[in-house]
Amino acid sequence: MPGRAAYLLPMQFLLLIVIGAAAGFIATRAMKVEAGVLLTVAIGVVGAVVGAVLFRLLPLLTGFAALVVGAVVGAALLLWVWKRLFR
Repeated sequence: MPGRAAYLLPMQFLLLIVIGAAAGFIATRAMKVEAGVLLTVAIGVVGAVVGAVLFRLLPLLTGFAALVVGAVVGAALLLWVWKRLFR
């Protein structure tokens, strides 16, 4: 039977995909960006990683709230930079 660490990694990856998809959807709508499903999920996942790094440095929120808020903020920040650089 695998240890707890072997179980957590796939679950954390799945949670990152689900939260990233939701964050990408919210951020693309808030920033008024038209994107397909795969691009929206990709934006959300990258935004979740960016947000996780940002919110780990600031002890404002912890746990699940930090993950969700950080993912949306990270995705919105990523879209803002994208719009500034390429449009």
